[in-house]
Amino acid sequence: MNIGDMLYQLVFLIFIFGIFSGVFFLVRSLVTKQPSKSENIEQKLDRIIDLLEKDKKKINLFLFWH
Repeated sequence: MNIGDMLYQLVFLIFIFGIFSGVFFLVRSLVTKQPSKSENIEQKLDRIIDLLEKDKKKINLFLFWH
């Protein structure tokens, strides 16, 4: 076996390892970060709804007094 064959096998071993690592980190990041983003968005929407309801109550009281 000459140096060229060994270099070729080494390059493809690194290439295959890189593909598996990339897929692993991609799947791990999609699985772990997805729920936290949706929970964060839910909390923000709940806060917006609460603020809109408070604002609506203030407007109704203002109109009632005038």
